[in-house]
Amino acid sequence: MPKETPFAVVSRKLLDAWLASDSNRPADAIDIYRGVVDLLSARMRLTLIRIDDGDPWQWQMRAIRTYGFASRLLDMAKLLPDGPLGNVTDRQFMEHAVVPRMQEVIQNQQPVIEVVKTKVFGLSVGYDRIMLAQKNTTRPEWVITCTMGRFMFVAPQKTAELDLTDESIVQLLVEGATAKEIAAEINVSPRTVEHRLERMKDRMGARNLVQLTAMLMAHRLGHSLPELEMRRD
Repeated sequence: MPKETPFAVVSRKLLDAWLASDSNRPADAIDIYRGVVDLLSARMRLTLIRIDDGDPWQWQMRAIRTYGFASRLLDMAKLLPDGPLGNVTDRQFMEHAVVPRMQEVIQNQQPVIEVVKTKVFGLSVGYDRIMLAQKNTTRPEWVITCTMGRFMFVAPQKTAELDLTDESIVQLLVEGATAKEIAAEINVSPRTVEHRLERMKDRMGARNLVQLTAMLMAHRLGHSLPELEMRRD
């Protein structure tokens, strides 16, 4: 059997604790999440949202454990500060990817596990997410969310129109092929491949091949996906 991912392990334990809770004796949030804190990987964030008011922008968010990885693209701690949800700078991200789903979870009092693909400050991002609202005979007092980042791609500085040869090079590059292997695959010289890659770097504002690859993937993602796509696993 394939090994469970950290997110799968944490989700299962959160669900087990949530299922064992009783709506007639509403559990404290810590009773649900205390068993997973030490299992969180550097790519995971565990967040508690207190539902104290009818206005979702006044709900209080607190990071139980935040992401442990560093990124030059986005400071996640600054993006998601402790305090009211209204303090999050990227309002569009919250309106599209966070608040509506949280309201649904609160109304239904049923967990949601999903993959979210959206944009944050123009970056294409994707992450796994589980949301659980307190079981309560009236209104839940809290929501727990746990997320694990999958990818974060910066948008190209310039729009690149790729011809068929460029598209073939991009596909093989993403698959890990070298310039020599790409050349043999599409029947051109390695120098032609290198020239086209340099031209793409210049057109998209990439500093190196690794950044170009990320930009090309973001470029493709932006053309193949809507601004927000969520699905239940």
